[in-house]
Amino acid sequence: MRNLSVLIQGLLSLIFVGAFPLLADELAIDSEKMRIGDPSLEEVQLKLMLNPMTRDELEEVSHAWRNSLKETVQKISDISLKEESSSDDEKKKNELVDVKVKQLALLRTVLAEFKKKGGDSSDLKIYADAVSGIQVAVNENRSFLTRYSSWISSKEGGVKWGIQILKFSVIMMIFWVLAGFVRRVVRSATEKSNRFSELLEQFMIKISFRAMMLVGLLVALGTVGINVAALLTVIGGASFIIAFALQDTLSNFAAGVMLLIYRPFDVGDMVEVGGVSGKIGQVSLVSTTIKTFDNKLVLVPNKNVWGQIITNSSRNTERRVDMIFGIGYDDDSEKAQQILEKIVGEHELVLDEPEPVIQLHELADSSVNFICRPWVKTENYWQVHWDVLKRVKSEFDQAGISIPYPQQDVHIHQVN
Repeated sequence: MRNLSVLIQGLLSLIFVGAFPLLADELAIDSEKMRIGDPSLEEVQLKLMLNPMTRDELEEVSHAWRNSLKETVQKISDISLKEESSSDDEKKKNELVDVKVKQLALLRTVLAEFKKKGGDSSDLKIYADAVSGIQVAVNENRSFLTRYSSWISSKEGGVKWGIQILKFSVIMMIFWVLAGFVRRVVRSATEKSNRFSELLEQFMIKISFRAMMLVGLLVALGTVGINVAALLTVIGGASFIIAFALQDTLSNFAAGVMLLIYRPFDVGDMVEVGGVSGKIGQVSLVSTTIKTFDNKLVLVPNKNVWGQIITNSSRNTERRVDMIFGIGYDDDSEKAQQILEKIVGEHELVLDEPEPVIQLHELADSSVNFICRPWVKTENYWQVHWDVLKRVKSEFDQAGISIPYPQQDVHIHQVN
């Protein structure tokens, strides 16, 4: 049995030794097909090569590309460490930097495919990030400009960042133009429709512009190499903390949405909200701006607006002016009523329909009171109110009709 075991081991060894050159040749052929370290390889071609590979195969390819990048970085460092470098050295260094940039991009493509198929590419990615910066010569005898001019002119250094900034700026400019176009389209569409209030129109116009700019920002960040998906994931993960910290703002936001949907008032309306009276100036998603009658700007949080009683004096096109006029008990009530009917009937801003109401209303403690209720256009309310008051005082004075005021009689009894 022992001899048989030795014989089997010998046969296996012969088979393995004989097959090893074939395996080595096969691996060499695969490595050649992968074109490891070839900076002329297109990213699309590399992705097609990587697509059928397994995780283990991608791990080997990743390390091979890392080693190729390492050799290039070593050559750049050797040239940079020379005390004196010729123009040929600088030219060769720039060429190597170009190769390094392309190898880095291709290595990142390999690492992305490796990670997608379940591999751990963190160490390789750390190395790629570490060597991605331009190597700067450290010879103290060189001037500042000499030591750092290579960074400015390198495609991996200043040129790379300049191109990235230019790409970011161009994309943001394009989306700024698109956002302006979308804003004009939305404004035109809302102005032609009668279903939207001015507040809702302003909201839709603003949100359309800002939404386009946000999309442009995400596209620009993705173009310059920032992982937008990871950024959104971080924001989403922190949403609970943000919501807790901004709970008052979110409640104002919800109230602002309700105000836009139910439209209890519009820009320019005269309202009374939470003890504040004035004209609506602007409504955002978090606050409402009211301009008081004495020209003060009051900023009211939307949750206080939606949670309070809202009195809108401008929503209806017609309003009734309610006035009460008192005369003395000794005055002629019939004549007073005729004067009131004459004043109201002759005012050009008083509406014929609905008809004004002028009646003796009550016998008060010190006066006989008439109600005077003409109907006017909402915008003419105060003008009619002031005109009628002024003329009633003048007409009553001319007719000898008194306008009593509260008074108290004091009787003194003398005790002997």
